[in-house]
Amino acid sequence: MKIVIVGDGKVGVTLTEQLSKEGHDIVIIDKDLKVLKESVDQYDVMGVHGSGTSLSVQREAGVGESDLMISATSADEVNILCCILARRLGVKRTIARVRDPEYNDQLVFLKEDLGLSMTINPEQAAAMEILNLLRFPAALKRDTFAKGRVEIIEIKLTDKSPLCGKYLHELAHLTKVQVLVCAVEREGEVFIPTGAFRLQAGDDIFVTGASRNLGVLTRRLDLADRKIKNVVLLGGSRIAYYLAAALLEEGAKVKIIEIDPKRADHLAEILPKATVVNADGAQPGVMMSEGLAQADALVTLTDIDEQNIILSLYGQNMGVYKTITKINRMEYGELAQKMGVESTVSPKDLVCHNIVRYVRALGNTEEDSGLVALHRIVNDQVEALEFAVTEETKNLGVPLREMKLKPGVLLACITRGGKVIIPNGDDFIQKGDSVILVTTADRMYAELNSIFA
Repeated sequence: MKIVIVGDGKVGVTLTEQLSKEGHDIVIIDKDLKVLKESVDQYDVMGVHGSGTSLSVQREAGVGESDLMISATSADEVNILCCILARRLGVKRTIARVRDPEYNDQLVFLKEDLGLSMTINPEQAAAMEILNLLRFPAALKRDTFAKGRVEIIEIKLTDKSPLCGKYLHELAHLTKVQVLVCAVEREGEVFIPTGAFRLQAGDDIFVTGASRNLGVLTRRLDLADRKIKNVVLLGGSRIAYYLAAALLEEGAKVKIIEIDPKRADHLAEILPKATVVNADGAQPGVMMSEGLAQADALVTLTDIDEQNIILSLYGQNMGVYKTITKINRMEYGELAQKMGVESTVSPKDLVCHNIVRYVRALGNTEEDSGLVALHRIVNDQVEALEFAVTEETKNLGVPLREMKLKPGVLLACITRGGKVIIPNGDDFIQKGDSVILVTTADRMYAELNSIFA
């Protein structure tokens, strides 16, 4: 597909890198000539210098003949205007990055009139990701498939875990529940395991199964979820607003610690059920006096990544049950985990993943390849792909034990008529099924038939 990206900031660069790597024809529009040249040279894409709100610049970039235009500048109004102009020029689809909460209701109402195919709100996406982690605190990460019926969760094995020293083929007998370990990260190395793989303390395991079965698994592994009732948010950002509103609706107690008095007053006004404290949450004395040690969860949401990481580690040291850390620089994610940070969320990373997932699904729908969804896990080193099984799919009705897959590919789950199946050698795929595959991210399977040896 031909895709025009307006804005060459961190989100734009990440999208350019990923989408160009997947073979799309990319054109970048940006006002910063130096940054534009760097991206053009590094990713071998076309660049147009100027403002995305200029009709002549959009025409020069060939927006009217493009399949998709993504506007990801830092200004909401600029992104919306870029998309309106692009639709008038004839582009098929547009995506706008929109961050201001005040635009939410208006955009839902005016989405069709504005010609927007999709809007992305990084802060709202981050808040919903954090909310999901707080709902299932035993998990370090969560991803959902099959319209929410299937999940992949990340769990770290401690030396007290009953799974340490066990082979994966023993998992069903030990846990008495249908789940599958589809990936393991051990000391920076990633494995797509077989039944002969032996688990050990320190492993990060990625487990897939029906949502209810994963809940049973955590209880049987003594990871029974403690209900999150008391949450402290350090930093009163937009993420804090979205997250606090959602938590309060679910009946949780929320305390927001915000250093800026004007922002604290505003939050207190728009979130009357929350406790808003005007103080410097980075000060240990403040955290102690505001009852952090008694909190069920701590979410660090300041604008400084390094501060968020340190504060989360401090909270963990104080015995807070669940800590979640917001990071802006995506490259900090792996570093934070190595330092012992429990869970990290990157708004920019979420935006890029959501857009790339949309583009891939869009492209593959047009090509009728059956790809429904794609998630990247294990620090983007592993892909979990959901495919629809059609009459053109090979090996229909063939038992899995007789089906030959390419190396490094694991058929992790089958959904059939709303039922989730963790497959064994006797299971098979048939037309109408949805299957979830797990493989290393460098293999780039764009259609289901390409996985067969």
